[in-house]
Amino acid sequence: MADLDDIKDGKDFGIGQPQENRAFYLKGSGALDWGMQSRLARIFNPNTGRTVMLAFDHGYFQGPTTGLERIDLSIAPLFPEADVLMCTRGILRSVVPPATNKPVVLRASGGNSILSELSRESVAVTMEDALRLNACAVAAQIYIGSEYEHQSINNIIKLVDEGTRYGIPTLAVTGVGKEMARDARYFSLASRIAAELGAQFVKTYFVEEGFEKVAASCPVPIVIAGGKKTARTGSAGDVL
Repeated sequence: MADLDDIKDGKDFGIGQPQENRAFYLKGSGALDWGMQSRLARIFNPNTGRTVMLAFDHGYFQGPTTGLERIDLSIAPLFPEADVLMCTRGILRSVVPPATNKPVVLRASGGNSILSELSRESVAVTMEDALRLNACAVAAQIYIGSEYEHQSINNIIKLVDEGTRYGIPTLAVTGVGKEMARDARYFSLASRIAAELGAQFVKTYFVEEGFEKVAASCPVPIVIAGGKKTARTGSAGDVL
């Protein structure tokens, strides 16, 4: 037990100086618990509020598609250039070196393939396994306007509920229904529904016309999904 005679009274209490409590910098995230904010702060740069997400989870429904035949050869060299990695637990355990030291958004939905209805997904990872893998977030598709829309919405709800219990954010990735146009109206609808369900951030596609409305109407941060390779660079970052 410490000798009370050796304990000196404190003197510097900052009397008259209010304790500073800085607001969290991400849109719509101020009321989240400390652990969830901490994980989001690893995903989004605290200085800019932005992120570069390297997603290579496509194999969960596409298999060894072009460019992803060998993750260790084609994708691993890009790890240092990204802010965050997005992948499945199988690839994370088998290919991504733990010393990479990049935050991970873990693909947590599956059960479909390019040979079947893509929207028919289930939650494919437990939150306990996400914790074992030190994931900073879990991700699932939300297919608004698709045949199994209701099931994909339930997947998001389940992940949000379990993630809130453990302090792990949920990323909702907007999938496009077969009968839906890939336009600002659709992505505004899908992104807003995802946020209303409790997703802490949303991944959606950039569209040339009206994306400002997509970003403005979504009350949580948006990550722009990649697309086909083009010859020019766009101005997507200017509207976020």
